[in-house]
Amino acid sequence: MLKKIALAIAVFLIILVALTFGENIVHQALAWFTHLTGIVFHNFSDLYYAVHDYVVRHSTKVIIALVLTLPISYWIIRNQQGEFGRRYSTRKIAIVLAIFLGWLGAHRFYLGQIGWGIVYLIILYVFAPLVVALSLIDAARYLFMTDEDFTVPSVRP
Repeated sequence: MLKKIALAIAVFLIILVALTFGENIVHQALAWFTHLTGIVFHNFSDLYYAVHDYVVRHSTKVIIALVLTLPISYWIIRNQQGEFGRRYSTRKIAIVLAIFLGWLGAHRFYLGQIGWGIVYLIILYVFAPLVVALSLIDAARYLFMTDEDFTVPSVRP
């Protein structure tokens, strides 16, 4: 009962902060990013053209990075096989993804909830502060769940 009350209080505070400061924080973060890099993003097409220009100008670096990523990723996955299989590590990884990359729906994609991940991306395009609040709510939910409750019920064959 206490966990449910704490979860409700956390959700309320997250929504309140998102509604109060969310839009201003996003504008300030984009202004800071623009100041540091000189790149201005107004929408997703600007981001696409910036990535396209980078890949065209630095195609050799991109190819080398891809070639090095494959064997290194394979080696890490092979050596960490036992750790990735534990149920509680999945919950902890989902919490970290929800906090840091939740605005992209990364935690939903990680948990196999592809549809919800796409919904998060659509909400990000429409109203970014809302998706930040939703991802922090998910992080709080996962944090207050026990390992037994967190069995990733949405991943069904």
